[in-house]
Amino acid sequence: MIKTSASLLACDLADISGEISRCKAAKVDWIHFDVMDGRFVEQITYGSPVLKSVRAATDMFLDAHLMVEDPGSQIKFFAQAGADLIDFHIESRCEPASLLKEIRSLGIKSALAVKPATPIDVVYPYLELCDMVLVMTVEPGYGGQAFIPDTLDKIRALRSAADSRGLKDLDIEVDGGINDKTAPLVKAAGANVLVAGTGLFKAADMALANARLKAPQKGAPC
Repeated sequence: MIKTSASLLACDLADISGEISRCKAAKVDWIHFDVMDGRFVEQITYGSPVLKSVRAATDMFLDAHLMVEDPGSQIKFFAQAGADLIDFHIESRCEPASLLKEIRSLGIKSALAVKPATPIDVVYPYLELCDMVLVMTVEPGYGGQAFIPDTLDKIRALRSAADSRGLKDLDIEVDGGINDKTAPLVKAAGANVLVAGTGLFKAADMALANARLKAPQKGAPC
């Protein structure tokens, strides 16, 4: 099943509650909450207090993407704030297995994220501990970037590895440059959770843009 996740980086931050309501009305599935610390990536965005306010404003699924140098210091705060899923970067200062176990112990879903230049096989030892793997299809840190075509091979390899281990329910999320042109490519490669920011919030008709992202592949089951 294809799911969409709206990245708040592209929304009107002066009206987050209203923007999330637009997402829900447009039948977007998740809200993608990008956390940047100014060290792991150059930008600084928002932290767990903002997510707590978002949680109070919606019952939508909240996907917290930690682009931070030390994710272990932040997990408990985002869990307490109401995240439904926490994904952190394997390139960060972390011990992946222990953090994935910690996230699950807090009653929420766990995920690893991978930069475009990182070989996808680095996540394979941890797949059984993941509910999702996020394949970055642009360099993390800035919204509105162009999709990197080479990441399609990583998505295919990851889906193949998950299937070979019997992990048919592993979600593969893609983030960066996702629109109605690139969505068919990533879905064909095996991704099933599509993060979009500009492609949703800046669309003339968000519901139509969302429907196009989720449209089934030709010849594939709905």
